[in-house]
Amino acid sequence: MKQILTIIAAAIILSSCSSTTVNDEATKRQELQQYKQELHGLTQKIEALENELAKTVEDEVVKVKVAELNNQLFEHFIEVTGKVEADLDVDISPESSGIIESILVKEGERVSKGQVLAKLKIDALQRSLDEMEIQLDLANTNFERQKNLWEQNIGSEMQFLQAKTNKESLQKRIEGLEAQMEMAEIKSPVTGVLDIIYQKKGQIGSPQFPFAKVVNIDKIKIYADISESYLTKIKKGDVVKVNFPALERDKEAAIQQIGNTINPNNRTFRVRINLNNPDKMIKPNLISIIKIRDYVAENAIVVPSLYIREDFKGDFTYIVENKGTKNFVKKVYVTTGVTNNNITEITNGLSAGMKIISEGFNQIVDGTTIQF
Repeated sequence: MKQILTIIAAAIILSSCSSTTVNDEATKRQELQQYKQELHGLTQKIEALENELAKTVEDEVVKVKVAELNNQLFEHFIEVTGKVEADLDVDISPESSGIIESILVKEGERVSKGQVLAKLKIDALQRSLDEMEIQLDLANTNFERQKNLWEQNIGSEMQFLQAKTNKESLQKRIEGLEAQMEMAEIKSPVTGVLDIIYQKKGQIGSPQFPFAKVVNIDKIKIYADISESYLTKIKKGDVVKVNFPALERDKEAAIQQIGNTINPNNRTFRVRINLNNPDKMIKPNLISIIKIRDYVAENAIVVPSLYIREDFKGDFTYIVENKGTKNFVKKVYVTTGVTNNNITEITNGLSAGMKIISEGFNQIVDGTTIQF
């Protein structure tokens, strides 16, 4: 008995759900039909009003301005923010550890590649070198004597070889000490400007810590991140425009490099642009705006976006239609393409030689008699 009641209850619930679904669908269909009827009614009213207005102004001449359409070059640009970096930006560290004994340059000074910037204290190394040179003098004397004896067949070959080995060993050790003393000189690896000195005289210099920064901005590089949607529209070698708002300066340069990976965090790829900077006014981290062309049409019909209106049928504009000695307004539906700086490309509906209404289109409708 309980099973029968359960089955009956389930059937009632399913029937209720099914009924609700059917009712919802029927309601939506009724609403859709109602909206279609309202749209049809509005379209008829619009057409009736336009015809009525056209008849009203049939004998009235409206003064307008027109512009003749011509084929022209049309370009679309995207703008991205670029990051300016120095071509050479080097942190310099000593090759060995030691107390900084002297600093030979100042911040802001231009330095050359290989120029000594500072020296570490080398008193201990100098004492060791002096001691080694004394030992080398004795080793040279001993070697010359053993060599003379060996040439006279006096003495053993072993004594001669030991003297020679001792002399050569001391020479190598002296060369090692001289190399260490040379490493105690902190040299600039590049030509540029000494931008920052991080340490002071008396502090301990170490390969793990930078002593100074040398920057060369004779050339700069600019990096920009671009959405992956433009990946097929941008190529290496494309010329771009770079604007520096703070300097009120524009430059043109070619894309030097396009990144080979997509950043998974923001779905962008990186491009690099190189620029000469002879007056050194462009500084690292200066704000730059890069304009990159992603679309071009050689012979396009373009009109100001303001000329394009929209109704229930689509986008339209007004052109001049000549009938005998009179000029009338003709409403033309158009297909629009890319828009850039309030200029829109027209891909269908207009052609070169047509005259488009440029001023006064708020006072006209299809069929209005016009004068220009």
